[in-house]
Amino acid sequence: MDRTRLQHLLARERAQAQRRCPRSEEAYARAGHLFGRVPMTWMNKTAGSFPRYLDTARGARVTDIDGHEYIDFCLGDTGAMAGHSPAPVAEAVQRRFAEQGGATAMLPTEDAEWVGAELTRRFGLARWSFSLTATDANRWAIRLARAVTGRPKILVNSYSYHGSVDESLIVVGPDGHGVARPGNVGAPCDVTLTSRVAEFNDLEQLERELAHGDVAAVLMEPALTNIGIVLPEPGYLEGVRALTRQHGTLLINDETHTLSAGPGGCTAAWDLEPDLLTVGKAIGGGIPAGAYGLSAELADRLLDRDDLDLVDMGGVGGTLAGNALSVAAMRATLEHVLTDEAFGRMAKLSERFEAGVRAGIDAHALPWSVSRLGARTEYRFASPAPRTGTESEAAGDAELEDFLHVHLANRGILLTPFHNMALMCPDTTEADVDTHTEVFAAALAELAG
Repeated sequence: MDRTRLQHLLARERAQAQRRCPRSEEAYARAGHLFGRVPMTWMNKTAGSFPRYLDTARGARVTDIDGHEYIDFCLGDTGAMAGHSPAPVAEAVQRRFAEQGGATAMLPTEDAEWVGAELTRRFGLARWSFSLTATDANRWAIRLARAVTGRPKILVNSYSYHGSVDESLIVVGPDGHGVARPGNVGAPCDVTLTSRVAEFNDLEQLERELAHGDVAAVLMEPALTNIGIVLPEPGYLEGVRALTRQHGTLLINDETHTLSAGPGGCTAAWDLEPDLLTVGKAIGGGIPAGAYGLSAELADRLLDRDDLDLVDMGGVGGTLAGNALSVAAMRATLEHVLTDEAFGRMAKLSERFEAGVRAGIDAHALPWSVSRLGARTEYRFASPAPRTGTESEAAGDAELEDFLHVHLANRGILLTPFHNMALMCPDTTEADVDTHTEVFAAALAELAG
């Protein structure tokens, strides 16, 4: 690739973004009381020199304060996989908060049992508890795993994503052993004291790490997502389950992003059998929500322990977790929006998106790849597709990625800012997908010169 041409095109697109979005640029310049000038520092991950500011969002559309409408394939990095403000969720939240009240009364509602039963139907786990984020669901699942096994360490895959869980910020180093993930902020201790790591799709490495006998649980995504989609090779997930059982280690499936695979995520789609499962973001339809599920056997073992404080200060739970508002949102989302039928439509749109991207790649004989996981599609600057998180991380090209993102945004299309991920929601249309195909092809033609 002609890097000089790429730099010229990127500069042109950034300048165009400034001309198009003066109100967003001004709002960013005025935000002096915010750490990093944004509500959360990751909002600075943008292909331009400032973020676009939100005005309205409905379904698969977002409008910024400069009046530009975007087809949204980012969808809150999965948080809005149900679409923005779906009517059934908006109605349930309005009813619970404005009419019934009691969102933070610290009392259960009957909605909670409905949601638990529906999550059991989808994922198979028998018992459920709620959080406000998938990060907290993972933290609490880890605590329960340590308590029931008496073991100190957690094993994750290199470059997997489990939110800001301290134990997960470990990667495989050049010598094949675990090291802190670059850029980790304020780690409480050396991550190798709490964690072990193995490459995704590497059963030999996993077995080597489990053989130490100190791993309470393997916390994993059934397919890597936040470093580009890395799909499991045939037999890999079955091997993980066999090895964890052989070594007395629990298995936690984090389905927060991989829920895109279907109504019950990869766990249902691929007949997986985890001991615990965590999920968040999408199940609340835009309202903060998360959950973790346990097998009946594991739940009984924990509840039979009179030495564990599961009620007060034992480290599992939060005052707002399971509040009536978020539970009402979860019920509305699961019952009326992210239905089995909706997932079927979303997957077909994702197939169409994948085909459009592949056609663009093939037209220029680019050494890139595209992978799909149900309603989620992603392209990487490597061919064949990376088979581990470390390979996928090495395939990154920040300058090229920024060009594609800002080029698309300037023409009314948003992708997830952290990588080249596109997600479908129930309101996404074939026309939306085809618009991306056309704009993506035009961007590749400009790069080719």
